[in-house]
Amino acid sequence: MKATLLLALLPLLLPLQAQDAPEPTKPQPAWVQEFTNLSQEQRNEYFIALNKAREMFAQKRIFETIDELEKAKKVFGNSPDVENLLGACQVEFRNFDEAMAHFQRADELTPDSPSVLFNIGEVQFVTKKWAEAEATFHRVLKLAGADAAQLQLSRLVEFKLLLCLLKQDKAEDAEILSEKYDEFDDSPFPYYAEAAMNFHHGKELEAELALRRAQRIFRTPGMLNPWQDTLMEFGYIKSFIATPVDDLGEGAGE
Repeated sequence: MKATLLLALLPLLLPLQAQDAPEPTKPQPAWVQEFTNLSQEQRNEYFIALNKAREMFAQKRIFETIDELEKAKKVFGNSPDVENLLGACQVEFRNFDEAMAHFQRADELTPDSPSVLFNIGEVQFVTKKWAEAEATFHRVLKLAGADAAQLQLSRLVEFKLLLCLLKQDKAEDAEILSEKYDEFDDSPFPYYAEAAMNFHHGKELEAELALRRAQRIFRTPGMLNPWQDTLMEFGYIKSFIATPVDDLGEGAGE
């Protein structure tokens, strides 16, 4: 299976430093003060290497990404962003133990970052540690709260929670969660939750119809990729459902 669950969300999960910066009322992590103590020249050198690493990663040039991250690390060795992206590189290689080590290091540097915790949960998910993934994803949801900017991430996390519940024989809890949002929700959750429950009950045709309805409604390029990747990694589908929307018919599956 392709390890694209985590990687599909990297633009969201690898924010600029300011996005995960602590609120002024909270004590700053030690790495923040350490970074501010660098000279302007050193900070510029660090950001040049980090930004180039992100560009390389977006182009799937993983070895070059690692080279740039090592340059950034030589300038500033306690960067959660560098550790987070190094972990993502190891996910690309499916070296999950090494990936987890980097993500846990990032979590030590910037505790309670939804971005980092999501990555930890993803590794637990793809390595089938369902109970651990469930606990981590609950933490992500608690930290994300009702932030509208995090809606798509929160819904995806809830979908992964649903799948974790199914793998732990908590079908009743999964059923309740699957019905949490209706078709007026601004995310693909209702359709993918319906599909997952249908797959679970052996109703493959109904599941595929739900996925096709999601395609018809959510046409923004790439929006459905992490949802499809999740189903592929979970084992419910073997490839992307790519039926042309014109072939769906009016009211298909409704």
